[in-house]
Amino acid sequence: MANRAKKITKAVIPTAGLGTRFLPVTRTVPKALLPVLGKPLIHRAVEEAAAAGIEEVIVVVNPGSESVAGYFEPQPELERMLELQGKLAELRDQRAINRIARVHAVPQHEARGLGDAVLMAQRFVRDEPFAVLLPDDLIWARRPAIGQLIDIWSRHGGSVIAAKQVPEEAVEKLGIIAGEQLNGRTWSVSGLVEKPKLSEAPSTLAIIGRYILSPAVFEYLKQGRKGAGGEIQLTDAIASRLGHEPIHACVFAGAHVDAGTPAGMLAGALLQAKKSGEYDAAIQMLRAAEHGANADR
Repeated sequence: MANRAKKITKAVIPTAGLGTRFLPVTRTVPKALLPVLGKPLIHRAVEEAAAAGIEEVIVVVNPGSESVAGYFEPQPELERMLELQGKLAELRDQRAINRIARVHAVPQHEARGLGDAVLMAQRFVRDEPFAVLLPDDLIWARRPAIGQLIDIWSRHGGSVIAAKQVPEEAVEKLGIIAGEQLNGRTWSVSGLVEKPKLSEAPSTLAIIGRYILSPAVFEYLKQGRKGAGGEIQLTDAIASRLGHEPIHACVFAGAHVDAGTPAGMLAGALLQAKKSGEYDAAIQMLRAAEHGANADR
């Protein structure tokens, strides 16, 4: 059923994880502020949301990590220095960051899972359908990945989740989808399983960190039911809506990297370097460094 009554104007971006895989830097720097070729994860996520027409972003943070949302606030001293130094291009870039979207921070006081993090944003979302973007999931696409989900939501309503086919060895680490393919990129979802054993998985179609959700998911999340890993799982909340509203999966067009590990972050930086024309220069520098190291062998 087409959904012409509303549009998606709000997004929730959970960033309250401890970032233990990136210690020691995450002792003082929130993982969401770690850069992929100069641009932090949170910047890329908010930029994607804004490019899809989203106007307001709620960033869920650890208590004391308000600097994540503060990244998008004006920096008058920096702007003054750039202006004095005649760095007008850099000044324009910095001022543009302040205008990407309206960004608010809300704390998650206990690490109780992704579902709980999304629940923290309920008072901002209220009764509107909304987007969720996980900044660890880097996606490069002509049409923003979250925008591709919005396109499907506009036609069908309900909830929409991003998906891609994954190798069998990755199944036990991800949420997995059961369903029927409607066309090239749209699936009708009949079941969701969080981190199943491979022998019990209904497919190798995995959930990737982009969602369009009905506010009805909050009713499940407020119950505080623990799922896989003893955490409140967003996948379980979405699954609770099966039979009550249409749920679709979008096999998005685009390149995806999970930047939740140092290796993934490096892969993301290399892919971004390729897309921005800096890859060849980086490889030349690497080869020069390796050549210079020969004397130490």
